[in-house]
Amino acid sequence: MAADDGPFDCDSCETAVPLDDARRTETMGGLDATKWQTLCCPHCGARLKTVYVGD
Repeated sequence: MAADDGPFDCDSCETAVPLDDARRTETMGGLDATKWQTLCCPHCGARLKTVYVGD
């Protein structure tokens, strides 16, 4: 899956979010959704990181 397995620090609610708990959403800015995913905080919804998942 992602090269960076987390945990990811949320700057909005100051929570450490493990990869398995992060919400996956569509990317913004025209990135190919089959190759990229945006990970968001499950607590506040803030964007954590966009990760490459394609090959």
